[in-house]
Amino acid sequence: MRFYSAEATPAEKEPVVGPGEKHEFKAETKKLLHIVAHSLYSQREVFVRELISNASDALEKLRQLQTTSADVSTDRPLEIGISFDSDKNTITFEDSGIGMNAEELKENLGTIARSGSKAFIEKMQANADTKDTASSIVGQFGVGFYSAFMIGDKITVYTRSAKPGSEGYCWESDGLGSYTLSKADNVPVGTKIVISVKDDAKEFLNQDKLSEIIKKYSNFVGFPISVGGEKVNTVEALWTKSKSAITEEEHKNFYRFVSHSWDDPMYHLVYQADGPLSIRSILYAPSKNPEAMGFERIKPGVNLYSRKVLIMPNAESLLPDWLRFVKGVVDSEDLPLNLSRELLQNGPVIMRLKSIMTSRIIKWLQDESRTDPEKYAKFFKEFGVYVKEGVCQDMSNQKDIAKLLRFETSNKEAKQLVSLDEYVEAMPESQEHIYYFCTPNRKVGVDSPYYEPFKKHNIEVLFLHHTLDEFVMGRLSEYSGKRLVSVDSEDAGKALKKLSDANQEESAESAKAALTKEQSAELTAWMRDSMGLQVSEVRVSERYMTYPAIVVDFESPAVRRMMKMMAGDGNEPMPLSPCTVEINPRDPVIIGLFGLKSKNEELARKVAMQLLDNALIAAGILDNPQSMLKRLNEILAATVN
Repeated sequence: MRFYSAEATPAEKEPVVGPGEKHEFKAETKKLLHIVAHSLYSQREVFVRELISNASDALEKLRQLQTTSADVSTDRPLEIGISFDSDKNTITFEDSGIGMNAEELKENLGTIARSGSKAFIEKMQANADTKDTASSIVGQFGVGFYSAFMIGDKITVYTRSAKPGSEGYCWESDGLGSYTLSKADNVPVGTKIVISVKDDAKEFLNQDKLSEIIKKYSNFVGFPISVGGEKVNTVEALWTKSKSAITEEEHKNFYRFVSHSWDDPMYHLVYQADGPLSIRSILYAPSKNPEAMGFERIKPGVNLYSRKVLIMPNAESLLPDWLRFVKGVVDSEDLPLNLSRELLQNGPVIMRLKSIMTSRIIKWLQDESRTDPEKYAKFFKEFGVYVKEGVCQDMSNQKDIAKLLRFETSNKEAKQLVSLDEYVEAMPESQEHIYYFCTPNRKVGVDSPYYEPFKKHNIEVLFLHHTLDEFVMGRLSEYSGKRLVSVDSEDAGKALKKLSDANQEESAESAKAALTKEQSAELTAWMRDSMGLQVSEVRVSERYMTYPAIVVDFESPAVRRMMKMMAGDGNEPMPLSPCTVEINPRDPVIIGLFGLKSKNEELARKVAMQLLDNALIAAGILDNPQSMLKRLNEILAATVN
């Protein structure tokens, strides 16, 4: 590759011979130049990406021609070279590709080649929001070339076609309305573009800056790219290789490159498809979750490419937010190359690509969970929160995402996880619902009065400990035709009553002494009056329990925490919505309370309120347990005296 120093200008190396022909740009091309400079691209640095992409296309065309025909007049190595001259304020891009003859220069650089483009341009000019319609004319040869006018006030192109007998030419324009085409001597096969840099773009006259841009956008272009004679793109585009051709070491190194981390990937996926979209991708699931280690919310980890050229780093629109932990690359030839982030985000191709890749990632994780359940349990410990987010947010994929959920269960040891499918498979035919219990930890759940009747009837209960779990169950509501029912709900109580009625055996508990129906009615009415507005109803419980009382039909602790957070005052207790109290007429405390209310009503009221607070604590909805300490001490004093 040849690089030119300040001692020899391109004009001296490839002198123009004979008179130049002046040509006017077509009207639509003038409009396009204005759009490219002011509307199409959001960052000027993408001119590097566009010119390298054009050079790569030219090299690929020459390579294909060389494999099918020996009638090619060049033996130069296929590569791209970039140089700059700070004294003359120029940046030069040179490739040894297929080159152009005079007609091709006129066609590719002087007009908009694709049929119908003129009409699209006119539509863009008529539309008030040019960015929304700019995508109609991108992706064709020429548009990327024009991006050089974002940083240059004059562009000179030296080129010679690889076809035998071709002459060299010089194309020059200031982008304002016309261009000059002349013959030139000593032009090698390929294309050289010399940009006269504007005063406000001199930041690009820097080797480190140019190398940084190339590594950002064009690091995986399939031809060597050099800046000032130093090769820049050194990482292989693994996603273009077959799955079997990639070693574990290559996976590890590439994962670290794209994720900017030093851990090893837990899983990797090489997914390639030719329909309905052309897709070449390589994806990774990390072994550690940065958000769990106290870091800020991570950005999406998948970069979007088109033909090995970066289109969108950390592509927010490519995958749903809950998959932001996935790292890697997705490359699709169906994406228009010359398009900015703003124009891509809601395009139809992106939407289709998002749907395809999301479904494939979910299937990938499902396959991994079946292949090695223990390894998947480790993955879920790190990234289960993202899966739960997906159930709550991604309604179109919710049923499939739910297959990835894992929970502790009453039928297994602590820390052992089961899927919802495994729970359903183990259910007896007579069981109608999937039962779960949101509890801070397993011990609290096992000791809870709400779990007690399920344990007695040997009904499996899922123990859910994460703050998101209650929202997950609420959003999911049912799975595999089975309703998801919390053990502390009224629905659970009704199911337990049906179960008890069906069994019809006289248990030792039911044979104990108990309040009569009349006594129970008298006591519940008195308790309702004594407990005030905190309680909407007091009734006899129909579920098995060894506790004096519980509350049902109450606001979930998770909802209360969220409301408290939204209120902005973490120190003030949230007012309780009225709940229902269920009493156990066989419990000695309840039997004793019935007699106490006639002998010492003041003390009885304190006991009743203490029973309510105890039930609220068991339900996890008493914000300030310290408030009951004075009353509790008064009850203790009355007891010992």
